[in-house]
Amino acid sequence: MRCRSLWDFFCCSTILTSHALAQTGAPAVVSSVAPTAGAQSKSPSHPGKAPSDNNDAPSMMGATAPTDARGEVVEVHGSRHTAVGGGMMTHEDAAKSRSTVTAEFIAKQTPGLNPMQLIQYLPGVNTTSVDPLGINGGEMTMRGLNQSQIGFTLEGFPINDIGNYAVYPQEIVDSENLRMINVEQGSADLDSPHISATGGAVDMYLIDPTDHFGGTVDGTYGNYNSRRIFGRVNTGFIGNTNLKGFVSFSAADEHSWRGPGDQSKLHGETKWVNAWGNGNVISFSLIGNQSESTLFPSMSLANWKKYGAYYTYDVKWNPKAPDANYYQLHRNPFTNIYASAPSTFTLTDNLTLTETPYFWYGNGNGGGAYNESLTSQQWGAQSLTGSIGPYNASNTKSMLLYNPSNTQTYRPGAVTKLSLHTGINRLTVGYWFEYSKQLQTGPYSLVNMATGQPYDEYGGGPNMVLSNGMTAEYRDTLTQTRIHTMFIDDSLSLLHGRLTIEGGLKYAVVDRDGHNFLPDTSTGPYIHGSWQEPLPAVSIRYKINDENQLFASSTTNFRIPMNTSLYDSGAYKQGVGYTAKANADTKPEISISEEFGWRYQGPLLNSTLSYFHYNFTNRLYTQTLIDPSGAIYTRSINGGGSHADGVDFEVGTRPILYHLRPYFSAEYVNARTDSNVGAGNGDYVFSKGKFAPQTPKYQLAFHLDYDDGHLFGGFGLKYVARQYSTFNNDQSIPDYLTMDVNAGYRFKDVGPLKAPTLRLNLQNITNNHYLGFVHGTSANALPTTGVYGTKIAGASTSFDVAAPFFVGGTASVDF
Repeated sequence: MRCRSLWDFFCCSTILTSHALAQTGAPAVVSSVAPTAGAQSKSPSHPGKAPSDNNDAPSMMGATAPTDARGEVVEVHGSRHTAVGGGMMTHEDAAKSRSTVTAEFIAKQTPGLNPMQLIQYLPGVNTTSVDPLGINGGEMTMRGLNQSQIGFTLEGFPINDIGNYAVYPQEIVDSENLRMINVEQGSADLDSPHISATGGAVDMYLIDPTDHFGGTVDGTYGNYNSRRIFGRVNTGFIGNTNLKGFVSFSAADEHSWRGPGDQSKLHGETKWVNAWGNGNVISFSLIGNQSESTLFPSMSLANWKKYGAYYTYDVKWNPKAPDANYYQLHRNPFTNIYASAPSTFTLTDNLTLTETPYFWYGNGNGGGAYNESLTSQQWGAQSLTGSIGPYNASNTKSMLLYNPSNTQTYRPGAVTKLSLHTGINRLTVGYWFEYSKQLQTGPYSLVNMATGQPYDEYGGGPNMVLSNGMTAEYRDTLTQTRIHTMFIDDSLSLLHGRLTIEGGLKYAVVDRDGHNFLPDTSTGPYIHGSWQEPLPAVSIRYKINDENQLFASSTTNFRIPMNTSLYDSGAYKQGVGYTAKANADTKPEISISEEFGWRYQGPLLNSTLSYFHYNFTNRLYTQTLIDPSGAIYTRSINGGGSHADGVDFEVGTRPILYHLRPYFSAEYVNARTDSNVGAGNGDYVFSKGKFAPQTPKYQLAFHLDYDDGHLFGGFGLKYVARQYSTFNNDQSIPDYLTMDVNAGYRFKDVGPLKAPTLRLNLQNITNNHYLGFVHGTSANALPTTGVYGTKIAGASTSFDVAAPFFVGGTASVDF
């Protein structure tokens, strides 16, 4: 029923949007758009004038929204497959580190891979996918900073969860609709709509609709009974208007490779563009996603050594002995709807207004189950009896109950910018506003004792009700976040455009109002947090000649604590309180990043070499807590200061030696903790000066692309050094090496069918089973003595097991 509701909403919204955009009265003239990678430039049937740009220098404002992003200019030299590195590098002028993958590279990967999987070869990027198609999600670090410190945007709107800043890459976008992904390893752009991007940004852009009617269809089948279909239809220009759009849909399903269960996903996207006059463009994108997957349990090092990759939830259900580890009790249903309308208006020849309103909706949970007593339940300090359905304290002492962690989010916002171009100077002022409401609950509901499945995977009734009439929950909060961010940027271009100097300032004001509906909390029911931070940025770029340039930048960013740090939650123990305690006074994380680099961009080869340094104050880490009932919680902990020095390098070529296009990237980073980190018992471990957790010291990547227009193939290799899981450096996961292969053939057009293509993708070809990501850090894993002489017991850490070997075949055709 929910599938149908989402699809109905998607279709109705698409129809209403196309009708509304078509009513924009304007001459039937369209501004020309640079073609996407891998496509030849065609003169549009509706010619138009490109927006004026008196200062073509790069900007620290960056290209967060598609209103700012310049399309890649495709150079055609007898063949369209000439992009540097097979589509893994583009011409770049930003005065900071930025790497890009384009549609040409993306089109040769397994269809439907999530964005984290697609950027795995770029400098500094360390990604782990727990399933081959990426439907179950993934994890990522960049220069040793995790995804909650990296700002993700699509079409200019923020993707990170507003509460804990997590990114769920399987929900974002279909890979066939991606024009490019920009990765900013050191810092987010000044106008980037984030309150957590202390470690860089990942900006994604959809393709534009084509000028003429057409479309594409592809289907994939692989091992683990993996199946996926995708279809997109472009309307072309509608009648004599300048409105064009596309609508796409995909469905994917795969069996779990670790244990029982499966992963499935329904996804729809539409984009509409209406352009007229001198650079005026209104666009609208709507994305709907509904996914359902079986969770994979995180792995402890002890379980990894004992069970290997196949430590899983239970396959069978025994009604006579109900077990909370049954896989049907660990599902992850989620529904998302994203909408964005990035638009540009040319007010005068020198004045441009850009506006990116957006709306973000999400609803879902991660499932779990626990044995709960009906004779003694804590309602804060009170011990009460409970009842659920026909069960109560008089006929049942305890029973297994389903206990999902529900989250529902509403999140409207807008980014507004006004840019004045006056010869060699460009001045931009802007404002970002967002209001979000996030409800998070943890009710207890019935399990069907015959099948082991919850009656309602969202934890709907009947729920456990206490003798005082209240519904029992392990968490029950409402968080409202208001963001007001003002920014100003000024850019000066000198020496005939060879020297660009730019400075900017962002001032962020964030207010959080929390309501904890649980009783007897340490903070009381109402909690307020407020943060104000000035965030300056400065950059300089010097073009030695047309092929060589030097750049340097310094930026400041911040991340406020997760919303869960505002609240007590979990089990309540008399005299102690709740398992997870609020830490409302946690200070924001502050990062200062500096970069200096050199770029060479010649006719055959592109390369970038950059040195970076970052310094963190109040570095926030995610700590995983497990209460006596087995419930898992996360919270922010202050890891004190940290710093890092490192070098990134990437190089790629246009076709050499019979259509070969190699690409290579490398990173070295020396990341150190500057403080002794608290162990949770009032003492500290000796972590000062030790290597930072979750940070590989070395990363190497190589990709080789071959494409003669018909036959194509590729080989990719990625090496990641060991990663510590503790601040005390007494536990780590070893280094690993993975390899991927792809091959395919494009046939000649057959009537209305264009470029029918067959391809084969092989991932992790050596079937390397490895721990790819440190999911939860701790102060120490082994018993130790603290700074004050206290004996400190070891604490557990958790890891994600990476996806195994996968082979998938795909057939596709355009029309």
